Amino acid sequence: MQPPQLDKFKKYFGKGKKPSIQEIVREPTAGGIIYRRTKNDEIEILLIQDAKDRWTIPKGHIEEGETAVATARREIGEEAGLTDVDMLGWLGKIHFRYRRMDKLVLMTTQIYLVRAKGDTNSIQKEEWMNGIKWFKFNDALDAIEYEDIAKLMLKAKTKIREEKL
Repeated sequence: MQPPQLDKFKKYFGKGKKPSIQEIVREPTAGGIIYRRTKNDEIEILLIQDAKDRWTIPKGHIEEGETAVATARREIGEEAGLTDVDMLGWLGKIHFRYRRMDKLVLMTTQIYLVRAKGDTNSIQKEEWMNGIKWFKFNDALDAIEYEDIAKLMLKAKTKIREEKL
């Protein structure tokens, strides 16, 4: 039998203990930094707001037999409703680590530069999102929650300007 103090300790502190990590899972994903030009030729970036209110870019899991660029195109269509896009090249990859119950998830995301064409105002968010919005470039940089994505956004802006995209 355990001493009563230990029972009391477990009652208050035992419930929050996370299970130990039993498995490492690799999740390859792909997404895009999507931009458009305004009438004043300014660059705007499309961001989505996830269920935890963090602003980020559309991205998702690479399905079996699918290339990363095909995934990015598909996810942009699914998450933003944009299907008329130009895939302008690979910007880089970023790595996330997070815990899902007893698993350590290692996520690698391939990021592409994407130009939105056609009716870019007809964006539509998926049900799980809290928001979707075009931002002026500097406002998008301020809003983005992930430093690695912000760095790739700066790379994207340089590429857009240098290559006159």
